Amino acid sequence: MSRPAQSFEITADILLRAYSIGLFPMAESRDSSTLFWVDPKERGIFPLDGLLLSRSLVKTLRLDRFEIRADENFDAVVIACASRENTWINAEIRRLYRELFDEGRAHSIEAFEDGALVGGLYGVSLGAAFFGESMFHLARDASKVALVHLVARLRLGGFRLLDTQFVTPHLASLGAIEVARESYLQMLGQALSVEADFNAWPASCPMRGSEALTHLER
Repeated sequence: MSRPAQSFEITADILLRAYSIGLFPMAESRDSSTLFWVDPKERGIFPLDGLLLSRSLVKTLRLDRFEIRADENFDAVVIACASRENTWINAEIRRLYRELFDEGRAHSIEAFEDGALVGGLYGVSLGAAFFGESMFHLARDASKVALVHLVARLRLGGFRLLDTQFVTPHLASLGAIEVARESYLQMLGQALSVEADFNAWPASCPMRGSEALTHLER
């Protein structure tokens, strides 16, 4: 379900207020000059204790194939997420989420291989909820490894909700599920009633794959 396109300027503060009541913005395309609010009847979430890891992904994590960083290349992650044939990420989305990043509300997880950015994701942190926005990969398993590290970081920081907006077959294979809007709003309210710490694992201290697995197993 979507709501009408904007008729006023959306600010970073308005965007956070929208998240707090279950809405998130999208654009029709990268060239669109407006945004619209989305309010799905069925909401996608990742249970923080229900991430599904294949044997091959566990092996990749243990081999520490990727170097994982946080919040060092936010703009590059957003641009990479938008670099596909069809995207809902337009210039206004990039502007707003950069503002949230500058305020410490938006974050990125980045996967590097041989010094090159090959995967990652970004989203918004509010209370003990993290709202995943988009992810990308240029190397096999790079975005999956970034997701594993995100979940480990969220669990360590006391988060209660990881919102993925919609559930695709790819996300379902990793453990994402759909919940009814009413159930989601209850989860959201509970998550917003407490504060979590995205930087419980310092952004300046990369987390190895084996360390992420250890946190998930606790």
